[in-house]
Amino acid sequence: MKTDYLKYGKVRLRPLEPEDINLLYEWENNTEVWEVSNTKTPFSKQVLTQYIMDSAYDIYSTKQLRLIIEGVDQNAVGAIDLFDFDPYHQRAGIGILVHKNEDRRQGFASDALFAISNYSLNVLGLYQLYANISEDNETSISLFEKCGFMITAKKTGWLKTPAGWKNELILQKFL
Repeated sequence: MKTDYLKYGKVRLRPLEPEDINLLYEWENNTEVWEVSNTKTPFSKQVLTQYIMDSAYDIYSTKQLRLIIEGVDQNAVGAIDLFDFDPYHQRAGIGILVHKNEDRRQGFASDALFAISNYSLNVLGLYQLYANISEDNETSISLFEKCGFMITAKKTGWLKTPAGWKNELILQKFL
């Protein structure tokens, strides 16, 4: 029996498609999530179109992978990223976005984290995943801990925000 490592629970992870340009444009230019994604400037559709085209390349050459999170109704609810992919040390960073408030706390993010963990272990052969999360982002910390990540370090005064400096936590999951 063949296992689909990109499915778990109520989600399926799929590659970016050209039709995703408007979703990416909306998500990447939403200033409400810029602080958690370390974004400071908006993205043009031209830049995002090139990003989608480049996403067809292998993770071993680009060192990153973005997948769209779809619910059982095949509607896109967010995206999950692997970045800083390091096949020698068998690790990658991970980031996740569930865009609409009404889609949050519905299990999409945790199912997507379990799916990408299975994929990372069984397809990419990774040993660990890590996430960098602001210490005051209790919702994300709780999500990642629920999915088997552990807080392993704190970077003090790491993130400059309009409200002042924040600490950033490193969470790791050994696969």
